[in-house]
Amino acid sequence: MTALAPTLQAFFSDRLIMQRNASPHTVAAYRDTWRLLLGFVQETTGIAPAKLSIEDIDAPLVGAFLDDLEARRGVGIKTRNSRLAAVHSLFNFAALRHPEHADLITRVLAIPPKRAPRPLISYLTTAEITALLATPDLGTRLGRRDRTLILVAVRTGLRVSELSSLRRCDVEFGLHTAVSCIGKGRKHRTTPIDAQTAKILRTWMDESGGGPTDPLVPGPRGEPLSRDAISRIVRRHVTAAAASCPTLAAKRVTPHVLRHSCAMQLLDAGVDVAVIALWLGHESIRTTDMYQHADIGLKERALAKAAGPGTKWSRYRPPDTLLAFLEAL
Repeated sequence: MTALAPTLQAFFSDRLIMQRNASPHTVAAYRDTWRLLLGFVQETTGIAPAKLSIEDIDAPLVGAFLDDLEARRGVGIKTRNSRLAAVHSLFNFAALRHPEHADLITRVLAIPPKRAPRPLISYLTTAEITALLATPDLGTRLGRRDRTLILVAVRTGLRVSELSSLRRCDVEFGLHTAVSCIGKGRKHRTTPIDAQTAKILRTWMDESGGGPTDPLVPGPRGEPLSRDAISRIVRRHVTAAAASCPTLAAKRVTPHVLRHSCAMQLLDAGVDVAVIALWLGHESIRTTDMYQHADIGLKERALAKAAGPGTKWSRYRPPDTLLAFLEAL
């Protein structure tokens, strides 16, 4: 066994699990990266993973692996950069244990992440949210469950992993009803919910029953809904809601879009971005700036304030429906 194998084992068992207490999601993401990389190296060089040495994985090979991810597996730039971050993390760890490979490690660490365009975020308007919430069949238990799930997602802005892990004891009823969760980075946060959502949530909890540690929104066998299951529920009801709200048909709606929709509603209500960052559990307030970029209404109000004295501002509207069609092409 070469130096790579014990270094890789120590990285996962000592650095990630013991020292950093990394979440299972982080461990799984790093594990998958190295499984893919070792498989690629074996295909490229013919060397079995257990026989690889550190010097076998140099910067050109790592670069070829990243290019292969995009070309053959069709991953996006964000996923590519996440894989690179996992490689960098292990090589940073290896630099302390194997200074004799400092030159090779430095060249691997010098591989930069790939820059990507940042499109405007997608979110639902108030009318689209109303149409989506009206879709579940409230005459069935499954429909009432789905309505509760979507409503909590839109009103709290929780990540899909946070929704999946919610338990009954995470809901606190009282003068101020709120939902608690352990979010990204193991940060605990409490998110308030409005009276209407609290009423629907209490009705659902009374109907579904269960102990304090049972899932808040369980699956068919009482188990927590997986992230994929939540995504399928959202897609199913978006497809149905598109019949009454056609604008939904042009949008790819995921649970994360519901999180964006919550943030945009808060921003439209005049909530400060610092409060929105706390609400969503963002590490930095700069992450929340993307919602200001996406809010055309905020920019229009700024333009109206910047207009000169006596200038009446309004958005351009085509004078004819046929002209409107042609200009939209």
